[in-house]
Amino acid sequence: MKLSHLKQITLYLQNFTKISAIYRVSDTIIKISFDRDEELYFEMRRSDSFIFKTHTYSRSKIYNAPFDVLLTKRFNRSNILSLEIINGDKIIRFKTSVASAYKQEITYLQFEFTGKYTNIIILDENLVVLEALRHVDLLSSFREVKVGQKLLDIPTAPFIAKEFPLDDVEKYLYEQNSNELEQKLNSLKKQKISYLTKKLTKLQKLYNSLDNEENLYSDAELYKHYGDLVLSNMHTVAPYQRVIKLKDYDSKEVEIDLLKSYPSASMMSNSLFSRSKKAKQKAKYLHIEKKSLEAKIEHIKLFINTVQEAGSIDKITLLFPKRIQSKKIKQNEAIESFFIEGYKVQLGKNEKGNIELLENARAKDIWIHMKERPSAHVIITTDKQNIPIHIIQSAARLCVDFTIFEKGRYLVDYTPRREVSIQNGANVLYNKYKTIEVDTL
Repeated sequence: MKLSHLKQITLYLQNFTKISAIYRVSDTIIKISFDRDEELYFEMRRSDSFIFKTHTYSRSKIYNAPFDVLLTKRFNRSNILSLEIINGDKIIRFKTSVASAYKQEITYLQFEFTGKYTNIIILDENLVVLEALRHVDLLSSFREVKVGQKLLDIPTAPFIAKEFPLDDVEKYLYEQNSNELEQKLNSLKKQKISYLTKKLTKLQKLYNSLDNEENLYSDAELYKHYGDLVLSNMHTVAPYQRVIKLKDYDSKEVEIDLLKSYPSASMMSNSLFSRSKKAKQKAKYLHIEKKSLEAKIEHIKLFINTVQEAGSIDKITLLFPKRIQSKKIKQNEAIESFFIEGYKVQLGKNEKGNIELLENARAKDIWIHMKERPSAHVIITTDKQNIPIHIIQSAARLCVDFTIFEKGRYLVDYTPRREVSIQNGANVLYNKYKTIEVDTL
C-alpha cells in the first residue's frame, strides 16, 4: 500500500467521529463500522496489506482470542478523539475513548501497513502494548511488540515518498476490493485448471494407449494358432521352455514366446489359448472402454471451460465441494456432485451416470435436462421440500455448462422425477414440465 494513498485515506477517515463496532471477519481482516453505517475493512496480511470497502463480506467465524476480546471491549461504541499518521510512515493511529460514569479511558488503535511487520496494536494512554494481532520478540525485530512493554516508534523514513493523488478515495477503496477478488479468482482458476489439466492429460494418455481392435483380433487368431501348433507337436516340445521353435503347417519355422516356463506342452498350449481368449474379449469390449474414456475426456474439457468462464469465487467453490473422506464411501466416477446452498445437485458425466441418476432418484427429486437436445442429466435432491427457483436456475446452468462449450441462450426443462419415463438407456419421455432460459453470454 502506497504511503500517499494511506495519507489520503486518513483524511477520508478523519470525517468520522465514532467507532460503532469492530471485529475480525477473517484471520487477517478487521471490519470497522464508523458512525453506525459506514463500513471499512482493514486487510492486515503480511507484505500485502490495504484498506477496502465492499457491500457484503461474510464473516468466516467468531474470534475469541485475547486480542479480539480487548478489541471489542476497548473500541466498540468508542469516540474517535484524533487520527494521525505516525512518523510519516505507513502507520495510522486512532486515539479513542469510551466514556463511563467514573472516568474516560484513553486507548490507541494502531494499524501498521509495514510489509513484513504488518500489525494491529492496541495501546494504553502511555503507549504500552495491551494486545496485538501479532506479537514480535527481539529475535525477530529490534522493535518488540509484547504485552506490558512500551512500544518504540519506527525511525523516520530517510526519503520523501512520491505523491499519487486519488480522484475519488471511496471509489479507490471499492476498487481495492474488486482487484483483490479478481486476483484471488484468477489464482483459484489457475490452481483448479492445473488440477483438471493433469486429470485430462492422464485420461488422454490412457486413451492413446488403447489397443487397436483389429490388432487384438489378429493376436487372438495368432495365439490360437500357436496353441494348436503346440498341441500338434507335443512329442517334440521339451518342458520348461520359454521359447519354442516349431515347424508350421506350411513347413516354415515359427518362434513362440510363452512369457513364462511351463512343465508340460499341454500347459503351454493352454496358456496360449488363454492369451487368445483375453485378446478376443478385450477386442470385443474395447469400444465400451473407448466410449467411456471419450465421455470422461469430454466431461473434463467442459469442466475446464466452466472454470475458465466462472465469474466469481463462489462459482469455483460450488464446482469443487469439499470431499468427505471415508474409506467406506467410494466416489462414483460416472456422477459429479455439487452443493448449492446446502442442496445436493448431481450431474451425469456420461450415459452410465445419467442412467444411474434416473434409476436412483426419488419421485419428488427435481430432474433437469436441456430442451430438445442431448445433454447431461441433473438431479436435485429435495427431501420433499420445495426448491427455490434460484437453486433450479443454478443447477440448470450446470446442466448447460457440462453439455456445451458455445456461449448463448439455452432452454432447459425441469420436472419432478416421477414425471420422467425411462425409454431406452438414458433416453426419456416427460410431459408435465416447466422451462427456464439459461444465458451464458
